[in-house]
Amino acid sequence: MKSRLKFLRLMRAEEYMYEQMHEECGVFVAVGVADAAEVVSCALTHLQHRGQESAGVAAGCSGRLRCVKGLGLVSEVLGGEDVIMPSGDIAVGHVRYSTSGGNNLANVQPICVNTLRGRLAVVHNGNLSNAALLRRELEGSGAIFQGTADTELIACLIARAQIKCAALDKAVEQVLPRLEGAFCLAVTDGSTLVAARDTHGFRPFCIGEGRDGGVLISSESCAIEAVGGKVIRDIMPAELLVVRNSEVERRRYSAAQERAACVFEYIYFARPDSVIDGQSVYHSRYLAGVTLAKQFTPIADAVVGVPDSGLPAAEGYAAQSGIPYCNGLVKNRYIGRTFIQPTQGMREGAVRLKLSPLKSEIEGKRIVLVDDSIVRGTTMRRIVAMLRSAGVKEIHLAITSPPFKHACYYGTDVPEEGQLPANKYTIEQMRQMLGADSLTFLDVNRLEEITPNCAHALCKACFDGHYPQPPKN
Repeated sequence: MKSRLKFLRLMRAEEYMYEQMHEECGVFVAVGVADAAEVVSCALTHLQHRGQESAGVAAGCSGRLRCVKGLGLVSEVLGGEDVIMPSGDIAVGHVRYSTSGGNNLANVQPICVNTLRGRLAVVHNGNLSNAALLRRELEGSGAIFQGTADTELIACLIARAQIKCAALDKAVEQVLPRLEGAFCLAVTDGSTLVAARDTHGFRPFCIGEGRDGGVLISSESCAIEAVGGKVIRDIMPAELLVVRNSEVERRRYSAAQERAACVFEYIYFARPDSVIDGQSVYHSRYLAGVTLAKQFTPIADAVVGVPDSGLPAAEGYAAQSGIPYCNGLVKNRYIGRTFIQPTQGMREGAVRLKLSPLKSEIEGKRIVLVDDSIVRGTTMRRIVAMLRSAGVKEIHLAITSPPFKHACYYGTDVPEEGQLPANKYTIEQMRQMLGADSLTFLDVNRLEEITPNCAHALCKACFDGHYPQPPKN
């Protein structure tokens, strides 16, 4: 008992266990669409789950650009009677979580810059693994940056490339081979739109058609459909799109590298109604529960999912195991995703308000509690304690991702290895810390089973340490 108490105190002192990992960002583009900024703003509300720190939109027509952006939710920044949306038939928009750079106005996207060729607006989802190297190089040649985000580096590189390349698409094409890591970006000068996906395809990016024509580009398919558009296809890794007058030109700017779609998009990040690289996100989560039940099925009375991303997995687990599915946790829909909060204190405060046990359904039962991941575990520890207080007899944790053992350099805020408990403690020690009766993670070798229709191989670097493109400092 003394050793267990010592272990628990150590874990709390090191603050190793906290809420789910952070998101990246969301991008949406409309070209050749009436009131493009309004369409983009609406679409961004359907990408809000990808970032809640800031939002912005830049729009223009015939080479003139105007930007509205700020800290807060889409409804706070782009809604309200006092907000005058920019006019034009071409617009780029962004919602952000600060995977790179702090949460301040200088880092809020779109990043708008004045160049020798005119004004540019840049939006970007991902994380450049060679950002530090590029920043030192640019600062060494006299560049001055207002913020610390990767997107400003990209804007600076494009502005410099335009000195020799008058055409925007040629300037962007010249810059892209210098960018390493994960990126889905869009750039516009108010007349032309250029979009590109990195050579590995880490982050999702798709193209569609507007309800009344025009071109829509989005981080997720759900946003295109939400504004009445039709999804056409996913943008391929190493593909560059140039949109002029609603005409789309596509070409490869580089040879595609090892395909590496982020598996955590399927497990947690993306909305369940999205389809990424041919794979339904909902179906992927359902299969994760099925696969996990094949690994381990305890004697239990009910399967309970942790809202929201744990619910489809819990359904799959229940179907495969034969254990009845139960709504054992109620989510407060007026509380945002707690990992988005910028400080640990704010995250922990939001966790206490987010979930409540449905005591009448779970009291006296042995349950399998299904969730998507454990990074540090603060939230899960509180959920387990809350369920115990509600009278749950046994709690068997079933986690639909493998243990996190390695940092992510591609736009997901997974901490460095030294801060990850799976690198310092055994599964049994983590079980003790969480207060569960058992703890099971999805086997890393079975991740492909949950994405049978994905067109690309998966990036599992945060689980297995295989980095498709190692970072450069």
